[in-house]
Amino acid sequence: MRLKPAIALLTCLVVALPAIAAPVAAVAPHEVEIPEGAAVLHAQLFKPEGEGPFPTVIALHGCGGLAGHSEPVLPRYRDWAEQLLKNGRAVLLPDSYGSRGLGPQCRAVEREVRARRERVEDIMAARQWLMQQSWVARDRISLIGWAHGASALLWAVRPQLLSRTAEPDFRSAIAFYPDCRISAGLGWSARVPTLLLIGAKDDVSSPPACRQMIEGARGRSALTRIVVYPGAYHDFDRANLPLHAAAASSDAAVPERGHLGSDPEARADSQKLVAEWLAR
Repeated sequence: MRLKPAIALLTCLVVALPAIAAPVAAVAPHEVEIPEGAAVLHAQLFKPEGEGPFPTVIALHGCGGLAGHSEPVLPRYRDWAEQLLKNGRAVLLPDSYGSRGLGPQCRAVEREVRARRERVEDIMAARQWLMQQSWVARDRISLIGWAHGASALLWAVRPQLLSRTAEPDFRSAIAFYPDCRISAGLGWSARVPTLLLIGAKDDVSSPPACRQMIEGARGRSALTRIVVYPGAYHDFDRANLPLHAAAASSDAAVPERGHLGSDPEARADSQKLVAEWLAR
């Protein structure tokens, strides 16, 4: 009889213990090959389970490239891809540099892969491939890009590149801290709703040029919006990146000048705005 109170107490303790969550396995992308003329564009695909059709995002890496030394997608892009995946979106990340046998281009004197030419061609090839996939919601293909990839995005959404086919156009576009200096001087406008996110202290790109570009497009463009985050620098949306001067690094995947660093408030707000913009 004396065992009963002890057993009851042990039972209560077991029930009261919190359940230990099993570790969540990282989502693994798979590589796809996209025909591009006589060449092949390699890309990494994050896709929800099921047959779809899924809204899909073409995500465009910056000048540091898409892959790391031992991973097909750098953590900064994987982080975004996994967030979009949780919201039921497929994410296609074309590897514009690796597909051409190139490494990072941030410190190249003359980039072999230009934002306004080769990278726009990559965007269009990726879009054409997606249009042929049964699991894609063809009227909900959007673009998101960072730095050099964002600059390519600005070229890809100009009215001059409007496809003459009956296929749906891009649904929307989101550009993180692009270099707007050339576009601002060319009377840039967009044919699809475009959101631009940049830090006020970004000294790699140019916030004033981006403001001029967006303000100059009003009245002759699809919906455009710019959000400038006070106190934020280049790469503000990356997680756990201490603020530092780019010139202090010898890394070829880092710009030669300016400052880089996370901004938790701007990062959190940009995540919310991206979700809202893509849901339009």
